[in-house]
Amino acid sequence: MASSIPASAPAESAAVTLHEARAGRQARRARWQIAGGVGFVLLVAAVAVAAPWLAPHDPIRQSLRARLAAPTLEAADGKAHLLGTDHLGRDVLSRVIYGARVSLLVGFAAVLVGGAIGSALGIVAGFRGGWADSIIMTLADAQLAFPFILLAIGIIAVLGPSFPTLVVVIGLSGWVAYARILRSQVLSLRSREFVDAVHALGGSVLRIVVRHVLPNVLSSLVVIATLELARAIVLEATLSFLGLGVQPPTPSWGGMVHEGREYLDSAWWISTWPGLILMATSIVVSRTGDWLRDLLDPTLKGE
Repeated sequence: MASSIPASAPAESAAVTLHEARAGRQARRARWQIAGGVGFVLLVAAVAVAAPWLAPHDPIRQSLRARLAAPTLEAADGKAHLLGTDHLGRDVLSRVIYGARVSLLVGFAAVLVGGAIGSALGIVAGFRGGWADSIIMTLADAQLAFPFILLAIGIIAVLGPSFPTLVVVIGLSGWVAYARILRSQVLSLRSREFVDAVHALGGSVLRIVVRHVLPNVLSSLVVIATLELARAIVLEATLSFLGLGVQPPTPSWGGMVHEGREYLDSAWWISTWPGLILMATSIVVSRTGDWLRDLLDPTLKGE
């Protein structure tokens, strides 16, 4: 009796197996990449936390004898300055280490502020609908169309440059992505029967959000938060470079690049080292967000 199995079945099965093997290799590679990125961020965070013990010098202490000293193991004041000193004789390595505190603290705090505001507005827009949804989405579109630097200048001019102001400004600039994700998920769940059942049983909107909405968007929120962290670190450095961020003598990577711009031809190390650390940190965090997105929620790739 002739076989009824099509001749192309083995070829199709082999193609499926090959596709699954390729997907498995890509997933394993993504996990290793994510682990490496997270490890780098944890290392920077550990250095920031341990700054008082790791920094060889006081980051704001001036020493005119060691002014503009090149990277060396022995400087004019008899102390080692591995990454050199700046125009006021302050140790660049110590300031880079302490600058990690500012960048990471502002970054994480801004992500929390933006995530809280965006999530709350997204939930309100999704559940309330109507005029509330229209207003919130119009604000989101206006936020994307309005130049961030003008918003930052306006808020800082009113509140003054400080750490809390910097966190609020950067946080306000990043709420839109969270709001859109939460709104989309709420809209997809709002019309389902179990939502009506929960309402009929006296369940609150908060219960629906906690039990049914957040678990479904958690992976997306993690991806967005990682990408927003990279953006927040860069924005903090940008504002500090423009003199709108954390004020001297508190060290920050953007502020150090700003202070060293006039000495690039004679003392390149003042701007170069913090610039390289800033670039490496922002790239690693951003790439980690990309890898998380590809692994956890590929639908965000076009966002």
